[in-house]
Amino acid sequence: MSSADEASERPGDGSPEQLALIRETVRKAAKPRAKPRTWRGAALAGERPVARVVVNKGVLHLDQYFDYAVPEELDEDAQPGVRVRVRFGAGSHQVREGRREGGRLIDGFIVERRADSDYSGPLAALAGVVSPEPVLSPGLLGLARAVADRYAGSLADVLQLAVPPRSARAESRPSPPPLPSPAAPEPGTWTRYEQGPAFLNALAGGGVPRAVWTALPGPQWAGELAVAVAATLASGRGALVVLPDGRAVARVDAALTELLGAGRHAVLTAEAGPEKRYGQWLSVRRGSVRAVVGTRAAMFAPVRDLGLVAIWDDGDSSHSEQHAPLPHAREVLLLRAAHEHCGFLLGGVSCTVEAAQLVETGWARPLAADRGQVRRAAPLIRTVGDGDLARDEAARAARLPTLAWQTVREGLRSGPVLVQVPRRGYVPKLACERCRAPARCGHCAGPLEAPREQDLRCGWCGRDAAGWHCAECGGARLRARIVGARRTAEELGRAFPAVPVRTSGRDHVLDSVPGRPALVVSTPGAEPVAEGGYAAALLLDGWAMLGRPDLRAGEEALRRWTGAAALVRSQTEGGTVVVVAEPTLRPVQALVRWDPAGHARRELAERAELGFPPVSRMASVTGRAEAVADFLAGVSLPGDAEVLGPVPLPPPPPGRPRRPGDPPQAPRGGRGPGEQWERALLRVPPGSGAALAAALKSAQAARLARGGEPVRIRVDPPDIG
Repeated sequence: MSSADEASERPGDGSPEQLALIRETVRKAAKPRAKPRTWRGAALAGERPVARVVVNKGVLHLDQYFDYAVPEELDEDAQPGVRVRVRFGAGSHQVREGRREGGRLIDGFIVERRADSDYSGPLAALAGVVSPEPVLSPGLLGLARAVADRYAGSLADVLQLAVPPRSARAESRPSPPPLPSPAAPEPGTWTRYEQGPAFLNALAGGGVPRAVWTALPGPQWAGELAVAVAATLASGRGALVVLPDGRAVARVDAALTELLGAGRHAVLTAEAGPEKRYGQWLSVRRGSVRAVVGTRAAMFAPVRDLGLVAIWDDGDSSHSEQHAPLPHAREVLLLRAAHEHCGFLLGGVSCTVEAAQLVETGWARPLAADRGQVRRAAPLIRTVGDGDLARDEAARAARLPTLAWQTVREGLRSGPVLVQVPRRGYVPKLACERCRAPARCGHCAGPLEAPREQDLRCGWCGRDAAGWHCAECGGARLRARIVGARRTAEELGRAFPAVPVRTSGRDHVLDSVPGRPALVVSTPGAEPVAEGGYAAALLLDGWAMLGRPDLRAGEEALRRWTGAAALVRSQTEGGTVVVVAEPTLRPVQALVRWDPAGHARRELAERAELGFPPVSRMASVTGRAEAVADFLAGVSLPGDAEVLGPVPLPPPPPGRPRRPGDPPQAPRGGRGPGEQWERALLRVPPGSGAALAAALKSAQAARLARGGEPVRIRVDPPDIG
């Protein structure tokens, strides 16, 4: 007798409907169960047994997602966004089929859990879950993909920049609960700018204002950035500020702590160390902290409800990432502002051409002070030109004009004096002997060179330039000079023996100096902050920066000068700056008027006439001569693309650290005798940048898949000289 029959004979056991339900239950229990899905004998997850993974393999021909089976024991932890370990064999096809039990264990991220795979064969299984912490959000994944596409790179390379290495100890510590939103701050020194209070009100009210901010000289900029962050936090949203170096981060960090107190923002810099940095990063991802201040590594910080992204001094080379795919922090933040619909603030005491283009196109609004405020905040600028140097006996003897000596002597009576000397590498290749204008190609405006006493040729397109004449003054003679920085410090020390001389440069950078009389000799970008401001400053050898064979020479020289002059006291406090450069040159005049935005607008207009970035989009292709020629022959460029070159590229000087623009390393044993490196520049008009990046990425991927020698591709190279 069945169990159902026994139950039906028991008195008071229930209604006929209950008995029927019992019989059906017994019948289903007696039916053989379907065999559970397995992989090599192991049970798989019951729901969504397929994990789509991006593996940490940053090569272009493997820039895709791979499907893996999810074992039942990993079902709970293997969620989208977590780090996993997978076996990656000799080829992606074998990995997807799961027919290799070997293969190297590598890291990856789960981007999606799926019910099935688009591949019909068996799948390899996840080897393990590194941590159940979901570190890759859909928003961060989308941003990383957009950056990879823009720079012709791989998603895995971008994710290595975006997600810091794991620290188990930092991950095990719980994050504190988020603090309530602060009250909207007072505008403070933002009232010096006509639209400053309105910008803050828009942020505090939940708006998404976009501005290019030409900051007034002086130390107030750090506090003004802190006020903008506080206004954003008052709206219940997050804020992200990216700065060029640790010294600038420390200033904004101190300003935010003073304004809001501790615990409201995180600091993300490489100097913090892996564990501390990852702990801070986790506090941001978990929502405990909604404001981030850091260097370029912070541009991918996973701030929740992002309301503002800000970058300071976007022309600084430190904002350009040195690891593939070499993105620039400014462009990443522009992508974030568009993708996450948040406010944008680009600030600096100077102004880049890219910033001027944002204003010119109407994408951002200018945020600047009126001329009265500028005159009250800026120091007095005085110039010494070539004519003055020729008539100055002291200048001919010691390379320092009489006006500079007098300015130093006067300044030392009330405080420290800054002396900026161009660092090594700021050496013009060729310039007009009469007017010092850089010698440029008549076809593409590239810099002219005379290698090994040969005829003149262009360093960009390789064309000969016989019969060159200066476009500025008509001169036909060229010059090149080299100046050392160390001699300047020695001469100043002998001239002022009772005054201490301090140096700040690549080997040792000073953060600050006391307000006592002293001579501070610094290379550009390494100037320390003086207590109370410098009494005076000398900007020496301006021709060396202006004569650099680069499209950005004038813009970069003005940025360096304004950065140093902004540390000097205002004219009303007796601050004076002497720049040794030809007074008639445009960057010098912009410094005298303290009008960096006007200089950037004029530079932008000239770039538009010549068809150079940022009006156009450009990429460089570097490698062995044979590899570059083969790559250019195989790439399917857009129809409106123009190829400049290729031209020979000299190797970097022995002993110098490698830089992003250097030729790639040789695959085996370095450069062989007689091997020639070359570089080609590819230029497209506006609107074709995405097509150019896609074509370069596709050609490089095909080349790698065939086992060919790679070339180095850089989209939007910062230095095309």
